[in-house]
Amino acid sequence: MRIVLDTNVLVSGLLSPFGPPGEIVRMVSSGALTLCTDARILSEYGEVLQRPKFRFAAADLATLLDALRVQGYAVASVPLPQALPDPGDAPFLEVALAGGANCLVTGNHVHFPVELCLGVPVLSPAELVETWQRLLKDQPDVV
Repeated sequence: MRIVLDTNVLVSGLLSPFGPPGEIVRMVSSGALTLCTDARILSEYGEVLQRPKFRFAAADLATLLDALRVQGYAVASVPLPQALPDPGDAPFLEVALAGGANCLVTGNHVHFPVELCLGVPVLSPAELVETWQRLLKDQPDVV
């Protein structure tokens, strides 16, 4: 399953590994989920995760970002036909569309109005985990 992961979910998953965001980060790390990215998204991940308030070690961040770059699905996208409420969120939807992502996962649904998402499902971390569990139940040979 291909996904696009909003930065807020990645940060949440790294800070608190026991909830749905942490489970998603583990699934991406294990290869169970394929993360669609582009240079803008990887750059944002790096910029946000390097903020002093998070206290992540620079070497650990470099390893994580390298792994996301290598394991991810790199996408070249085109601009959206209509702007999102927060223009900074556009790369996530653009990559989801160009990469054929099954969904965009975010903790900020309000930033991705259904009428502007061009058919890309926008799920919360809990919704993605539930969807994944249903998929495994219905098709146990997926993993």
